[in-house]
Amino acid sequence: MIKKPMETTEKTTDLLNDLIEINNDRAAGFEKAAADLNDQNADLKATFRQLAEQSRTNVIALVAAVGRNNGDPETGTSISGSLHRAWIDVKALFGGSDRKSILEECERGEDAIKKAYRNALEETELDPEARQLLQDQQQGISASHDTIKRLRDTQ
Repeated sequence: MIKKPMETTEKTTDLLNDLIEINNDRAAGFEKAAADLNDQNADLKATFRQLAEQSRTNVIALVAAVGRNNGDPETGTSISGSLHRAWIDVKALFGGSDRKSILEECERGEDAIKKAYRNALEETELDPEARQLLQDQQQGISASHDTIKRLRDTQ
């Protein structure tokens, strides 16, 4: 087994933990959006639940990667993610729960997670195994973003 430099291991663990939080935020956000949908938008529930499941699957792989680095994985969501979900709540209270508004907010969230993965992959100290994991997850995130954007554009 090749021993990784301590700094690379710590940096990788920090990045992976950030992505765990963001994926937890994303899963919670899509679950919240699915729960808040009215009957007219019920067709989006399956899509939102599928995207929440994608993030839960991402988290499982990220937690395993943190463990391989002998780190302690994050278990919660980020403060900004909580604010994002709160914004959805406020918007729903003021009648912003129409299909286009929901999809616009979901796309905003997808833009944020795409940026987080892009930033993580720009890190030069990321170990090769973690880099490959993030590249694989990034492809799925990009495809999901495109799905949300396509749904929004048809409104």
